[in-house]
Formats: sequence, structure tokens, C-alpha cells
Amino acid sequence: MSEWIAHFQPIVALIAGILILITPRFLNVIVAFYLILIGASGLGVLN
Repeated sequence: MSEWIAHFQPIVALIAGILILITPRFLNVIVAFYLILIGASGLGVLN
């Protein structure tokens, strides 16, 4: 699973960066979802 996460994080970061450039007002929402996903995968909630 850690190999999947290693490939998933750069893709999410790239998409989030593009969305932030297009609509900066969604910065809080994008960062919040990213942190929730990374935290849940780190705790093993997402198998």
C-alpha cells in the first residue's frame, strides 16, 4: 500500500496546485481534503 501512496501523493499535489491557481478561494477546502486523506491513509483507515 505504501507504494500506492507514494504514487498517489504527487498526483494529488499536482491537481491541488492547479485548482489553487484557477480558484484560490478554494485553498482551505483543498488543503483540508488533502490533509484528511493523508492522515487517514497514515492511520490505516484507508486500506
